[in-house]
Amino acid sequence: MKPTIDAGEPASTQQQKNMSRHMRTTVRLNDALLDEAKREARRRRGTLTSLIEESLRKELAHSKAGPRRKVVLPVSRCRGGVLPGVDLSDNASLLDIMEEGSPLDKLR
Repeated sequence: MKPTIDAGEPASTQQQKNMSRHMRTTVRLNDALLDEAKREARRRRGTLTSLIEESLRKELAHSKAGPRRKVVLPVSRCRGGVLPGVDLSDNASLLDIMEEGSPLDKLR
């Protein structure tokens, strides 16, 4: 007995009906992303097409959920500016200071 999808029709008959409602298209994906998607589809024991369709449906449903509520970020009212020895235009020295975990007193 063939597997059925709905209404007791054989899966192949149902799939043939659905094929007329599908569009074939080309999508360019990053190689690493495509490889990861193929692995995920295999892990789920599904097809790459079904994974892409499911992901698109979720993303589109998420975007239709409406606008996100506005987040109000706090604004600091502290005064004083940058501590002596800290040059905001020098990424390397900022990274060194953050990695050292220097106590603030040492920078003053």
